[in-house]
Amino acid sequence: MTSAGSATPGAEASDAVEIRAALLRLRRSTGLQIAFGGLLQEPLRMRIAELNGAATGALRGLAIRSGSGLGGKAVALARPCAVTDYREARHISHEYDVPVAAEGLRAVLAVPVVVRRRVRGVLYGALRQPVALGDRTLDAAVAAARDVEQNLVVRDEVERLVAAERTPEPDGRARVREEVREVHAELRALAPSVADPGLRDQLLSLCDRLTAAAGPGNAAGDAGRTLAPRELDVLACVATGSTNAAAAERLGLRPETVKAYLRSAMRRLGARNRLEAVVAARRAGLLP
Repeated sequence: MTSAGSATPGAEASDAVEIRAALLRLRRSTGLQIAFGGLLQEPLRMRIAELNGAATGALRGLAIRSGSGLGGKAVALARPCAVTDYREARHISHEYDVPVAAEGLRAVLAVPVVVRRRVRGVLYGALRQPVALGDRTLDAAVAAARDVEQNLVVRDEVERLVAAERTPEPDGRARVREEVREVHAELRALAPSVADPGLRDQLLSLCDRLTAAAGPGNAAGDAGRTLAPRELDVLACVATGSTNAAAAERLGLRPETVKAYLRSAMRRLGARNRLEAVVAARRAGLLP
C-alpha cells in the first residue's frame, strides 16, 4: 500500500476487495449481525468504507479519528476493544452515537489492523442486542484482521520490489516486465473459463511464451519443478501483488480455496512464504 493519504486507485480497489472479504468471513464465522470497517488513508484517521449486513447507510463514509469512539480507541491503543452496550459504555467517547443508534447497534467490537506496529485500519463487528461478546467472537475478529495484515505485508513488499526494479532501469524495461506479468496473470485467470479446448490450449500456450520471453530460470537447481495448473494460476495473481481476496475474485474461487492452492504451491517449491514462492517459481521458469 502506498503511504497514508496517497493510495493509488488500484490500491484503493484492492483495499475494498480485501476488507469486503474479511467482513464476510467475520460474519460467517461468528454470526454477528453486522460487520464493517476500512483502512486508514491518512495518519490516525480512517473512513468506514465497507459494510456487510447493514440495515441503513448511517455508518458508510463515517470518519473515525484516533481516540474517538470505540474504533478510535482501538486505533489509539493498537489493540482490540469491545463494549456490551455501546450507548451505555463509560470508557469510550460518544461522538458517533447518532449513526450507531440509527443502525441500532448495541454490542460492538473493534479490532485494529496492525502492520509493522502501525495501525492500518479497523474491523468492526456488532449485534443489535446488549450482550457480552465472548472470546470465540473476539478470536474470530482478530483472525480476520490478521489475514488482512498478512496480505498488506505481502502487497507492501511486492510494491517495494517493483519500485526497486524500476530504479536502475530508466529505459522502461521494468515497466514492460511488470506489464508482461500482469498480462500473463490475466490470461491464466481467463483460460479455465474458456469452453473451447483448442482456444484454451492457445491461451495457455501464450502464457508459456510470455514466461519464456521474460527469461529462463535463474537457478539450474530449480529446473524440473512443476505446479498444478490452479496452483500456478494463484501464484501468477500473487506475483502481480494480488491479495488472497483479490486473487479469489479474479479466479472465481473462494478465498479459502486460494489459500489452499497457495499453501500447496509453497510446499512444492520449498518456500516458507508467498514471496519466496514467487521467487522460486520465477527461478524455475514457471512465471515471467
